[in-house]
Amino acid sequence: MKSKNFLIAGVDEVGKGCLFGPVFAAAVILSKANEINLLRQGLKDSKKLNPKKRNNLVPLIKKNSIAWAIGQSSAREIDSIGIREATEKAMLRALEKLPFPPDLILVDGILPIRLWKGKQKTQVRGESHFASIAAASVIAKETRDELIERLAYKYCDYGLEKNKGYGTEIHRKKLIKAGATKLHRKSFLTRLEID
Repeated sequence: MKSKNFLIAGVDEVGKGCLFGPVFAAAVILSKANEINLLRQGLKDSKKLNPKKRNNLVPLIKKNSIAWAIGQSSAREIDSIGIREATEKAMLRALEKLPFPPDLILVDGILPIRLWKGKQKTQVRGESHFASIAAASVIAKETRDELIERLAYKYCDYGLEKNKGYGTEIHRKKLIKAGATKLHRKSFLTRLEID
C-alpha cells in the first residue's frame, strides 16, 4: 500500500525532432484529486489540444500541482552529445528542479532516463495514460513554443512563429537559401545542402 505522501512525477519532452532551438522537458507531480480536476477541465496529450486550450491549461496545471519544473538542453548540446542524451539531460534538469525528489517517475515513451537513480516506469503514449505526463507535455510544449515565438522576431527568415522549429517545407527552403543560425541543430541538417 502506498503512503499518502508517495510522490509520482510525470515527465515528458517536446521539440526532440526540431531543426531549431532547444529540447524542453517538464516534470509534474499531481495529487489524485487534482488529476481528476484537471482531466475534467480538459487536460490531455498536448498534441490533441489546440494552442488556446493548452495556454489556458498552463496556469491551471501550475495551480493544481504539488510541484512542477522545466528543464532544457540547447541546440549546441544536442549537436555535441546527441538528441537522446540531450533529451535525458533536459528531463533530469526538470526533475532536479523539483523541490523534493519523487518516489517514482513516469516517463513518456519506451526509453528510460538512464542517469535517474530512482524508480521509473516508461509508458508508450503516456500522455493518454497518466494525467501527470499529460500535464508535463502541456507545460513543456507551451514553454518551448513561447521561447520559439520570441526568437522568431530575431530569426525572422525561417517561419519559426508558425513551425516552432520543426522542419516544414518553408523552413527547409529558407535554410537552404539563408543558411543556418547558431540556434539550428547542425547535426540535424546534414541531409540539406546548407552552408
